[in-house]
Amino acid sequence: MQYLHTMVRVRDLDASLKFYCDQLGLVEVSRKDVEAGRFTLVFLAAPDDVSRAKEDSAPFLELTYNWDLEDYGEGRNFGHLAFRVDNIYETCAALMNAGVTINRPPRDGHMAFVRSPDNISVELLQKGAALAPEEPWASMENTGHW
Repeated sequence: MQYLHTMVRVRDLDASLKFYCDQLGLVEVSRKDVEAGRFTLVFLAAPDDVSRAKEDSAPFLELTYNWDLEDYGEGRNFGHLAFRVDNIYETCAALMNAGVTINRPPRDGHMAFVRSPDNISVELLQKGAALAPEEPWASMENTGHW
C-alpha cells in the first residue's frame, strides 16, 4: 500500500494557494480543470517531495475547488485520504471480511471508498491499470456516502 494524498475542499482557490504555497511553502505540481464536473483539482507537494511528485510517488495535498458555491459546514471541506493498493479486489474483500462496509465498491476495478471508525473517507486506488470488472464488485450498489 502507498499513501497518495489528502483532499480538502477550498472556497477561494487563490487565497488557498497563497496560504499553502506562498506562506506554507508547498509547491504546485499539477492542476486539472474539469469542465463537466465544474471543479478544479490542484495537487501540491512539500519542497523535498517535488522530484518524487514527478514520478507520482510523493504524498500530495489535493485542493478541490468547486466552481459553484457550496457551504461545506464544519468538517465538510475535508475530503478523504487516498491509498494505492496492489489489488483493489483483494483489499476490499479483506476489509469486508473484517466487517468494514465498502461504501463505493470497485465496480470499475480502479476505485473504492470505505470509512474509518470515525467516519473519515478513505479512497482506495488500484496500482497501475484498472483490473477487469468482476463480481461481486461489478454489480454491488453504493452504501451510504463517502
